[in-house]
Amino acid sequence: MAHPKRKHSHARTCKKRSHQKVSSPALLKCSQCKRLKPKNMVCPFCGYYKNKEVITIEQKQDKKKKGRT
Repeated sequence: MAHPKRKHSHARTCKKRSHQKVSSPALLKCSQCKRLKPKNMVCPFCGYYKNKEVITIEQKQDKKKKGRT
């Protein structure tokens, strides 16, 4: 196998690594509830995708307070 003749400098190594960053996920506004949702996915809050209801989302019920009067 081939071996490098000289050591790469720190600056050159860092320049190479500058493109290996993690990008944030693309978020879009839902057309129904106006909340941010992942791109090309059903909205987890209202269940709509491309202005059509795909799944029905049941609303959470409040928990009863225990032991307090």
